[in-house]
Amino acid sequence: MMRPISRLFVAILLGFLAFAGTGLVSSGRADPGFDKWVSDFWPVAKAEGVSRSIYDAAFHGLTPDPEVLEKARFQPEFSTPLWVYVQQRVSEKRTAAGRDMLLRYRVLLDQVESRYGVDRHIIVAIWGLESYYGEVLSNPKIVKGVIRSLATLAYGDRRRAKFARQQLIAALKIAQHGDISLAGMTGSWAGAMGHTQFIPTTYQAFAVDFDGDGRRDLWNSPADALGSAANYLSKSGWVSGTTWGYEVVLPGDFDYRLAEDGKTRAISEWKKLGVVRAGGDNFPRSGDKAALLAPVGAAGPAFLLLRNHFVIKRYNNATAYSLAVGHLSDRLRGGGEFSRPWPSAERALTADESVELQQHLTRAGYYDGVIDGKIGPASRTAIRAYQAGRGLVADGFASLELLKVLRSG
Repeated sequence: MMRPISRLFVAILLGFLAFAGTGLVSSGRADPGFDKWVSDFWPVAKAEGVSRSIYDAAFHGLTPDPEVLEKARFQPEFSTPLWVYVQQRVSEKRTAAGRDMLLRYRVLLDQVESRYGVDRHIIVAIWGLESYYGEVLSNPKIVKGVIRSLATLAYGDRRRAKFARQQLIAALKIAQHGDISLAGMTGSWAGAMGHTQFIPTTYQAFAVDFDGDGRRDLWNSPADALGSAANYLSKSGWVSGTTWGYEVVLPGDFDYRLAEDGKTRAISEWKKLGVVRAGGDNFPRSGDKAALLAPVGAAGPAFLLLRNHFVIKRYNNATAYSLAVGHLSDRLRGGGEFSRPWPSAERALTADESVELQQHLTRAGYYDGVIDGKIGPASRTAIRAYQAGRGLVADGFASLELLKVLRSG
């Protein structure tokens, strides 16, 4: 029989190995500037109610993670072309895995849907996009220690420093509360945690103990994670009984400026403008308000976006993300691909090419804005004017084909 002292030694050893394995204990080079930052940040944490013991345990041996700063420069939702992002995220493999999850967690999803009124297919789609149904949580190449990631951003990323400090305080308080240990608090490079990737302040505001075990555990309890996601969407204004949006078909002479202004109109108004639902189905409620999205102009699918689309954007404020969640939820429900395919052969313009396009438009007298390579409303207005003058479809889409036409004079 193992003696008590041996049990204690083994427990301490295993605890330390688990702690070190998360990246919370670092063997990287010492950084005096970071050490000073940690020392200077303690009064801030103390004022927010963080205990000295938690603070010291969290920062013992910690060094910045250079990989976090590298990843902070590249976010696929904002840097990958929208159509590429959606196609990659809504793959056949992810769809099939999601359908398996719908069956495996049918009873749990019944309960979550009943309590919060959020469509189970949306919840599972978010789960699929955020963590591939929890699979990435065991991937050591992706999972990082949340404290180390947030401390790195707070110390070394000027753009995200304020945000990271706020999230770091919240993470320390979560560990202090006892919902998860410091060793168990793993997440993404940006500090998003668990199956449904809540940042710490979102966790504090919306995480729920759905399985009733006394802890809000988004890492080890799918019940808590899915219940928390549904609670977040519900409290963000989710409208039960309605969808996120519809794929639509636009008439050939459509005024694409209506896809630029962001205004919501009743679906009955869109119908008067010639907008019809893809596949020929009727809209279930003509009075629903919707905004039009034509992300690649006339070259691909267009959508009427309902309120729930914008609720999903509360989860991740990227149109590409919300569109992917909506489309994956439809696929999980049994729907197919969009009726109008994406321009798969089309690549997005590079930054230099976008600058060149603006220069051509300026020389042609259509654009008088800043030449910065950012294709915003002013650039799209200029593109539409140029297209109309050349007898092209005036959709405002900055395509490689358009650049070739501009180059030709």
